[in-house]
Amino acid sequence: MTVQRSEPVSVWHLGAPLGEGPVWVQRDRALWFTDIKSHRIHRFDPATQVKTSWEAPDQVGFALPIAGGGFVAGLKTGLARFDERSGSFTPLADPEPGLPDNRLNDGTVDPHGRLWFGTMDDHEAAETGSIWRLHADGSCVAESPNYSITNGPALSPDGRILYHTDTLGGFIYACDVAEDGTLSNRRVFATIPNEEGYPDGPTVDAAGCVWTGLYKGWAVRRYSPAGELLETIRFPVSAITKIAFGGRDLKTVFATTANKHCSPADLEAEPRAGDLFSFDVDVPGLPGVEVSVGI
Repeated sequence: MTVQRSEPVSVWHLGAPLGEGPVWVQRDRALWFTDIKSHRIHRFDPATQVKTSWEAPDQVGFALPIAGGGFVAGLKTGLARFDERSGSFTPLADPEPGLPDNRLNDGTVDPHGRLWFGTMDDHEAAETGSIWRLHADGSCVAESPNYSITNGPALSPDGRILYHTDTLGGFIYACDVAEDGTLSNRRVFATIPNEEGYPDGPTVDAAGCVWTGLYKGWAVRRYSPAGELLETIRFPVSAITKIAFGGRDLKTVFATTANKHCSPADLEAEPRAGDLFSFDVDVPGLPGVEVSVGI
């Protein structure tokens, strides 16, 4: 079944070097996302078309809502509480104090309100990145082997399967999630050859299907829960980093993109690289969960 109902169109001409971390915040009825390399957090209200931005103190991979207000931001220096009203950032935890060349890259919240996030080598070479979970006591627990570029995680609708990506390796992995949050039974969910694009951020829809942006692949892909490729949605730009489902019925897909790899000639060929895009689908996404554990 084809779920795409419209073609991707640019809704915010940002030209972001590295747009990332889109998340629909229901209490705000808006899409939040980041531009990692420009140290920016962005908010887009599709109903009013209002666009708002905040400057972060360093590279910022994600901003996820906290129960009761505010956000958890994933900075190069670790987790911080972000208050959108004042624009302030308050440090919370540094999972890798001994790895100054690493940065936080992508994150999500599971059905229990637990924050999951990945780290990566900022030079995109050394295998020093991991998938982490914020523990109830505020500490961070590593839950994966090391990769140079991690992406995800993302959770199945019941929260029992966690997906994460080894971007340079071209693998999307699936793991079983225990009640206490520990992972087991890591297995390859999908393999994407580098010549087809690099799997970037994964997202799961209400049918349990896994979507992934393709960096340098000009598309996003949708896989069945069994790992079968179901659909490929083409974009007018080459680097799609991640999607999020939003809107009144969670059937509007928003996609962040990047242009940091683009030469002047590339930018002439894809002038919308780095923009925020949207398109409509027939299968909705999952309602967002706010962080409530360890905060």
